[in-house]
Amino acid sequence: MTSIPGDARADGRDETSDERADRNWEELMQELRVMQTGTQILTGFLLAVAFQPLFTELSTPQRVLYIVLVLLAATATVLALTPVGMHRLLFARGRKPELVRAANRIVKANLVVIAALTVGVTVLIIDFTFNHVFAFIAGGIGVIAIIALWVLLPVPLRRRS
Repeated sequence: MTSIPGDARADGRDETSDERADRNWEELMQELRVMQTGTQILTGFLLAVAFQPLFTELSTPQRVLYIVLVLLAATATVLALTPVGMHRLLFARGRKPELVRAANRIVKANLVVIAALTVGVTVLIIDFTFNHVFAFIAGGIGVIAIIALWVLLPVPLRRRS
């Protein structure tokens, strides 16, 4: 497809809006593949925990946290699959730019869910194996690390561009 004059972006790419949407879609799909793999591993771990003999030794708050984590894992799975389902319904209708924008928002929401899931699993394991204090410290460190790496680290990169 040839480029339409004035359609090139400020980043120097010479692509049409359809080409840009296709490229952005492929990048989103790759990100979702990575997210889905991690989520599947955590979900499998969580589902296996309930069938372990020591599961009965979880305290009531630990069981509540466990159920919340299972729900977060299910939510992350659904969110990761949503853009694929949307694509199946819209792929031949010339709606790729809108699909990319919606999928981008869904991926961002899924990052929040996966962050909570990851920190929560860490807290549950440390709470069960050590105590509440270490679990809360590890959870706090996890939240700080995620904010630092996912939110603060990109800030200087955005300023440079």
